[in-house]
Amino acid sequence: MQLEPSWLAQLEEEFSLPYMAQLRSFLQAEKRAGKRVFPPGEEIFAAFAHTPLQRVKVVILGQDPYHGEGQAHGLCFSVRPGVKVPPSLQNIYREIHDELGHPMPHHGDLTAWADQGVLLLNSVLSVECGRAASHQGKGWETFTDRVIDVVNRECEAVVFMLWGSYAQRKGALIDRRRHCVLAAPHPSPLSAHRGFFGCGHFVAANEYLLSRGREAIDWRLPQAV
Repeated sequence: MQLEPSWLAQLEEEFSLPYMAQLRSFLQAEKRAGKRVFPPGEEIFAAFAHTPLQRVKVVILGQDPYHGEGQAHGLCFSVRPGVKVPPSLQNIYREIHDELGHPMPHHGDLTAWADQGVLLLNSVLSVECGRAASHQGKGWETFTDRVIDVVNRECEAVVFMLWGSYAQRKGALIDRRRHCVLAAPHPSPLSAHRGFFGCGHFVAANEYLLSRGREAIDWRLPQAV
């Protein structure tokens, strides 16, 4: 689990702190007990590999990896090619279609966004198979708080998309003078109708980036991957 160099330069000290040692011990114990942990170890830091620090334009903040078989691959809201598109991601696609007219993809792989500078960051970076939220409170939240702090401090003109109260609490300390913070209800079917639909975040993000001299995100995804 090697962190991408630009991130490692900012976060290397975290790996020597007690909370990270405890997290490492927890993950090792889970695996020794025969528990299956998602995503696979080599993909836990995939979001950082696809989106180096200097390329971050947008941060989308999720909560936990998907806990179903073959779903999680290290990017929040994203699933591997060939896996059924989860309901929250279907709603994200619907909002993009309504805002920009882009066709809704038949897959859930968001790698094309990550490669353009969209940091698809979960608050918790691992989960036990079939047990939602099973790795919460083990130390990942401290690490990803530090990630957000690094982006807030080291980058300029980043759009933070904070969907749902959990993400909004986690992003509470973002400097709104240096960055754009877009908040809406979560795209889950339980809450999307309360204001995620019609939020306009994807148009607003690109307008902000362009206004700050940055390249817009192409929110279209290939129909097949």
